[in-house]
Amino acid sequence: MSVVIRLATRGSRQAVTQSESVRSALGQWGIESELVIVDTHGDRTQSANVPLHHIGGQGVFTKEVQEAVLDGRADVAVHSAKDLPTERPDDLDIGAIMARRTATDALIGRKLSDLDGGATIATGSVRRRAQLLETRSDLNFAELRGNIETRLQKIPEGGAIVMAIAALEVLDLTDHIAEELDPTFFVPAVGQGAVAIECRRDNSAVIDALAIINDEITATAVSIERAYLEELGAGCSAPVGAHVVGPKLTAFLGGTDTNFRSTVELTGNLERDLAAARALAVSARSAVGI
Repeated sequence: MSVVIRLATRGSRQAVTQSESVRSALGQWGIESELVIVDTHGDRTQSANVPLHHIGGQGVFTKEVQEAVLDGRADVAVHSAKDLPTERPDDLDIGAIMARRTATDALIGRKLSDLDGGATIATGSVRRRAQLLETRSDLNFAELRGNIETRLQKIPEGGAIVMAIAALEVLDLTDHIAEELDPTFFVPAVGQGAVAIECRRDNSAVIDALAIINDEITATAVSIERAYLEELGAGCSAPVGAHVVGPKLTAFLGGTDTNFRSTVELTGNLERDLAAARALAVSARSAVGI
């Protein structure tokens, strides 16, 4: 491919490093690419310490990156898959999902069993709070915003912060991990650990290039997780988690009075498994009363 593919990405070190991995994967097939750095609403509010669900939740890190492709400044948009809303621009398709890094969450600071009663955990995720409260109702919580390096400097005294292991892997910072949280209980966010790449659906040359670097196993797993989230509703602000490992989908939905948890066996037939994920979402909504 003689044309250089322009990769739109957020400017954080994590996002740039992820995009460089996409660039490297394309380069292994002789496809040249370059980065186009885009400022996003989510990045502009990092220092304000405002909870993500108060400033728009899903989409605050992706909208401007998508717009760079839609207006012709870039050819593809590179995202952390967990940031990508299920409701997306009609002109864009997900052309590739890269092989997943570790999808689970981790505590930085102290292990869960080492936290005293009333200890503080810093996290901006309503999903993580709901899951931690289910096992430790005595904990207190504080907001956590900022880039990875900034967050690592905000560990509460005697407490911990929660982070995605994949983010630490990207920046080679896994030595900070105190405890990896069991994903069968602390169900990860939809798409966590994966990188999703969007392109215009009418750009056949870019579509063909992205198909080469698509990881089928990860793409299938993330598609099933996203089907669960989509059925809940693109604007769902409730704590949501879904994680596919091998032949199983584990799903979580937090509610006011109770939380929903369930694991279903997958068949290997994508259409049936997408339908199973949607049916699980219907059960989850009924169980928590939303």
